[in-house]
Amino acid sequence: MLRRLGWLIGLSQRSRQTKSLDAEPYVARVKPVLMVDTVQEIAIYIHRFHNLDLFQQGWYQIKISMRWEDGDNNSCGIPSRVVQYEALDSTSNDSYGVWKIDDKDSSFLTQPFRIKYARQDVRLCMMVSFTMPLERYEGSATSAVILKFELLYSPIMEDIPVTHSDACAAAVHEFRIPPKALSGVHSYCPVHFDTFHAVLIDVSVHVSVMKSAAYKRPAVLSSDASNGKNLASGNVQSSKKAFTQIASADKKLVSFVKALLGARDTLLEEMQSLSKAVGQTIDLSEFVSSMDNALLSDSASTGKSVEVEGSGQGKQQNNLEKLNGPFDLASDDWLHNFSKEHLSRTFHLLGTQLHYLWNTFLTFHRDNYTKILEYLRDIWTKDRRAEWSIWMVYSKVEMPHHFISGMDDISNHSSHKRVSSVLKPNDPAQVAATRAELHRRSIAQMRINNRAIQDMHIFGDPLRVPIVIIERVWNAPRRTFSENSYMRHVDRIDSSLLNGHDDESGTKKHNNPQHSGRELKIVVFVHGFQGHHLDLRHIRNQWLLIDPKIEFLMSEANEEKTHGDFREMGQRLAQEVVSFFKRKKDKHARYGRLKNIKLSFVGHSIGNVIIRAAIADSLMDPYRKYFHTYLSLSGPHLGYLYSSNSLFNSGLWLLKKLKSTQVIHQLTLTDDPDLQNTFFYKLCKQKTLGSFKNIILLSSPQDGYVPYHSARIESCQPASFDNSKRGVAFLEMLNNCMDQIRGPSPETPHHQRVFMRCDVNFDTTLYGRNLNSFIGRAAHIEFLESDIFARFIMWSFQDLFR
Repeated sequence: MLRRLGWLIGLSQRSRQTKSLDAEPYVARVKPVLMVDTVQEIAIYIHRFHNLDLFQQGWYQIKISMRWEDGDNNSCGIPSRVVQYEALDSTSNDSYGVWKIDDKDSSFLTQPFRIKYARQDVRLCMMVSFTMPLERYEGSATSAVILKFELLYSPIMEDIPVTHSDACAAAVHEFRIPPKALSGVHSYCPVHFDTFHAVLIDVSVHVSVMKSAAYKRPAVLSSDASNGKNLASGNVQSSKKAFTQIASADKKLVSFVKALLGARDTLLEEMQSLSKAVGQTIDLSEFVSSMDNALLSDSASTGKSVEVEGSGQGKQQNNLEKLNGPFDLASDDWLHNFSKEHLSRTFHLLGTQLHYLWNTFLTFHRDNYTKILEYLRDIWTKDRRAEWSIWMVYSKVEMPHHFISGMDDISNHSSHKRVSSVLKPNDPAQVAATRAELHRRSIAQMRINNRAIQDMHIFGDPLRVPIVIIERVWNAPRRTFSENSYMRHVDRIDSSLLNGHDDESGTKKHNNPQHSGRELKIVVFVHGFQGHHLDLRHIRNQWLLIDPKIEFLMSEANEEKTHGDFREMGQRLAQEVVSFFKRKKDKHARYGRLKNIKLSFVGHSIGNVIIRAAIADSLMDPYRKYFHTYLSLSGPHLGYLYSSNSLFNSGLWLLKKLKSTQVIHQLTLTDDPDLQNTFFYKLCKQKTLGSFKNIILLSSPQDGYVPYHSARIESCQPASFDNSKRGVAFLEMLNNCMDQIRGPSPETPHHQRVFMRCDVNFDTTLYGRNLNSFIGRAAHIEFLESDIFARFIMWSFQDLFR
């Protein structure tokens, strides 16, 4: 009976005998093992939400999430810390609720805020930090991180926002943080969403690698003594496997140490750069002087000397005196001299140092976030030309010094003849399109691998981005009336301007105390044939991003009135501009004397002809001294003479016969039997371009609505072989326009005028095969529907738009 009871409670004779033989019971003593692992720390600072061009009033939220590029939906970042570093206005009715973390998709949502009007600012002033586990990588990450911003919208319902579940995603903007940047980067990252939801969110991104603070549960060991005997008598095969695993673990540990070491040095270097830029010192002298000694002293305590390359055998080098990297990261031989225990201690010591530096940086950023944001924004602005140069081709062309009499006067001065030497230059538009296509094919062979955060609107599909060919034209002296000009005086041309480095000089000029004071800068946007006053809103938005202080006029004077006479349309525009100018000048004069006034114009299609007709009006004479920049988007400056689009020409002929539209007769120079009495011939003789300091002509060889040569104000092959009155009149129109561009500005005779021709080559595969692409309308309208080409040009030459 007792034996059976013993069996029921788990005691057998064998167990009783075993326990009676053991003098002391076996106790498994297992210490928790600290996990040797790293995480990616990505801090997102959301400073300000600025409404540029949202179409609808309502409640908006920003949703942020991130994931590994090569992973699935489950490999996402987790929000680990949220800081509100500036108190919000609690009395305002434009914000509601609090921020939120959604556990379903590991995303962060700001509090809802209400947008009621254009150019409205909402200060968010918060930081959210995400952690990305690196357990799938050995040390440093080999995959990029996709940072996703979503704009959530819900309508206004009695001043109370709907819940998050009822809000819908109105727009998405993604960025790619490449693997090179994951070791440490501090960058400005503006979020704009898309052309239908144009906003500006001032965001800065700060990345580093940190030590994971998680603990790993050890393997469960049995307390049975027999297990100890089995372990002691393990077979040889399992021992070999164990040694292999140990060797692999050592290699992985070395990778982790190298990753933390590189992240520490990068973070320390960036902190010193930021502190110097904002004029606030971070006292890290004690930390810098002791952080490497801690690593090396630990090595000395183990009886091993660590030999650092270039320091001599057995000699410890305090490399942080250089701050260029404490060890030679190109070689990890010094790490292999460490024991596994020392590697583990080094890993945890580096993790502690990184944790201290990271928290110090976050505190420093919280105290100086305004200056840091300005500094990072300036760095981002200066890097635009270099980062977007993949899709831009630069060339320099000398303006002819004599009377332009044919095609050769333009083509002979081009500094890029590689395409023309291979292809017959029968059609300049075709040559330009082929040149752009060859460049697009070369982009397919490129490997874009840099440390900058990449905008997926551009870098998401590089082959779909427009190719922009920029032609900088030397402003040569004017010709004489004998058609054989000579050089009387040549102003010294700013070499930095010709080489495309005018941003720095422009910034210095912009910050010069002599130019400080109140400025009134007005930009007038004029739509084309049957257009709308908001057609050029994308160009306006980019201009506002470059210079938020501009006053803009979206012209409505000729809306639904573009069928009449250009002279009448010019008069209406002139009256509208003068009225707007006086109103803004009086408003600014109340706050002090105006030291400088700039008046710029932007036109699309025949809107450029309307602008020139308005400038020719006597009402604009007092305002010519204020002219600054003229941006022409596919404008027919020489009319429709020698248009090569036969289908479009047939449509124009039909319009003239059926509707007898005056504007069509003027465009085709058939409004008068005598070509010298036509509107366009007289317009080219009037001084409509000579008062501008900067002239930028945008054209596209894919645009079938406006002749290529007319948009660029240059000669064409049919005109060079035409000896009739028509050909003579065309060349006289061309030379009259070039004389104005060639000569100095009357108000600033010593100022070197900037004259550029920019070819924009869109990706035609996006259009498909339809009527718009067949007749050439698709590219003509793409100037209004896309803003990437405007970003490239305007941000690469910011001084022209300030």
